[in-house]
Amino acid sequence: MTIKTNCVQLSRPEAAITGDSIIARFVGKVSRKYDIDISDYGLLHAWSVSDPEAFWAEVWEFFGVVSSQQYHQVLDSRRMPGARWFEGARLNYVDQILRYDGRLQTPAMVAILEDGTRREISWRELHRRVAGFAHTLRVNQVEVGDRVVGYLPNADEAIIAFLGAAAVGAVWACCAPDYGTSAAADRLAQLEPTVLVGATAYEFAGTVRDRRDVLAELVDRLGPRLVVTVPRGGIEITDVIESHGTRWITWDAAVNGDGGGVKLPLQTAQVSADHPLWVLFSSGTTGVPKGIVHGHAGVVVTHLMTLGLHQDLSEGDTLFWYTTTNWMLWNVVVSALLAGVTTIAYEGSPTHPSVDRLWKIVEQEHVTQMGTSPGLLQLASSAGLRPGVDHDLSELVQIMATGAPVSEALHRWTADAVSPQIPLISTSGGTDVVSSFVGGAPCLPSYLGEISGPILGVAIAAFDDAGHAVRDTVGELVVTLPMPSMPIGFWHDPGDQRYRDAYFDVFPGVWRHGDWVTHTSRGSFILHGRSDATLNRNGVRLGSADLYQVVEGACGVDEALVLGVERADGSYRMPMFLVPKAGHTVDDEAIDEIRNKLRVECSPRHVPDEFHVVSAIPHTKTGKKLEVPLKRILQGASVDDVLSVGAVDRPDLITYYVELAQRWADEEAQT
Repeated sequence: MTIKTNCVQLSRPEAAITGDSIIARFVGKVSRKYDIDISDYGLLHAWSVSDPEAFWAEVWEFFGVVSSQQYHQVLDSRRMPGARWFEGARLNYVDQILRYDGRLQTPAMVAILEDGTRREISWRELHRRVAGFAHTLRVNQVEVGDRVVGYLPNADEAIIAFLGAAAVGAVWACCAPDYGTSAAADRLAQLEPTVLVGATAYEFAGTVRDRRDVLAELVDRLGPRLVVTVPRGGIEITDVIESHGTRWITWDAAVNGDGGGVKLPLQTAQVSADHPLWVLFSSGTTGVPKGIVHGHAGVVVTHLMTLGLHQDLSEGDTLFWYTTTNWMLWNVVVSALLAGVTTIAYEGSPTHPSVDRLWKIVEQEHVTQMGTSPGLLQLASSAGLRPGVDHDLSELVQIMATGAPVSEALHRWTADAVSPQIPLISTSGGTDVVSSFVGGAPCLPSYLGEISGPILGVAIAAFDDAGHAVRDTVGELVVTLPMPSMPIGFWHDPGDQRYRDAYFDVFPGVWRHGDWVTHTSRGSFILHGRSDATLNRNGVRLGSADLYQVVEGACGVDEALVLGVERADGSYRMPMFLVPKAGHTVDDEAIDEIRNKLRVECSPRHVPDEFHVVSAIPHTKTGKKLEVPLKRILQGASVDDVLSVGAVDRPDLITYYVELAQRWADEEAQT
């Protein structure tokens, strides 16, 4: 399917890489060293993928990666899977952060709780607390390669616990306390952890939710030697408990060295480049979540590169990205510390006590870069917010959004309601690579409804079914060369078979990500949704995101879900589910208007067969629509076969789709 766009350019930076941006300084250094012309972004990206060994060596040097032993080669080969990066290096992720102690007067982080509690932590205090937690781990015999896991909200304790674990060479994993016992254990038990750091409660939308029972159940399921309890909502576990070989201590004891005091500077474990730093988890909507393992060096160089060259973040900046510990954006936010950036960690509802809560934080904390999701922007738009009028955003330089395609309507709303001088930068990547494939840069224009260009060092393309790169037509998003942040493997995957099956089973030697994308002749990208959720009308493939762009926000619709369902009798049904905006009714007249808009703005093929008005749409815990599991339920699959209910934000909503599948089956039986 060929994609036509109106090519409305929202921002017009200079085409040449000039000025005092970080990317300009990097280009100046590289141009002189290699005597090459990389005066614009296209040339820079072309060089970064034609000579990735040189590019990543320059990133390492330019950002001053701290290592006790230098690598002897950047990349052993360009094969996928199996490429090895920075062999011979000995380093630790945490050392990149500790170097700012005594150098910066700005805060390292600010933790904000929903109830208004604000905790500002300096670089020296961060060093002290991380050292204290690391000492606690060592006195409790936690060794290099052991696992430390968290059941924690997005606050300072989670960041400190992660850094303390990484400092001693332990492997970190975490999930938020909105997960119940089964969902949390499905993830964390895979790691057989030595230590569990758990919150006693969490607060969301004005309600404190006691999690002591879940914490106790997790201890039984995980069997850690040490449990560290983090108090919340006035709920504490104060007694030190010895039972079944498990020792319990308080958070205060843990960050103060468990009675052993704190010694500075912290001596970190020097580990190999590919030593596991953390394990992230797939959504788990279709089965046991996959544990995705990333190494120290790959994360350090990738995050320093994207923070600096793409986001232009450096010492003195403040980053606020609303996230939870379930989402890979939490890991990216923590990594802002690598660049000396002040990190804002907000724990709570994004809309409590008022729908503009996030914008208030941006104003109060003098945030220079804000990160969010299209869903939260849509919520602000639907609520009629005008943040640029109601809040002082004078220090905000740009807004970044990821998690779903950003519609043209949201681009327009941001320019109108926030500021035409504050660009909305759409990015897309994945938990799999804990970074982006496509995004923006200070020298790249922003196009309405599009993503500006490829990330440096990412050899991205859109492939047709035959494995040929195509432009201006829909294809599979692929990466043809290794990236440092690609997984070093999956947890408990001997022989890497599941890893190969996940990304390399369609195009041998090429990473297939599972997104449907158009690579335009301008170099920008348009995302159309997951390729495994593709709509197929009479052999013509359609992207769900194209329909959402037209429907959401129009005709009284707040959110929409469209599914393409191949039924057992050979029929094909394409239902759309509509959630009305607050105070609106989506009636037959509105649905007729939606049909007409889709017919005119997309094509007659884009018009769904039927419409269902529903109260809400179910998502994963990270806010993604359950397109594939719900499609399979409507095909007749059982919920247990296609969905882990604990990974869903509103499990009660699934019943509607089960009942609809049964109604369809009854109708087909009568024909």
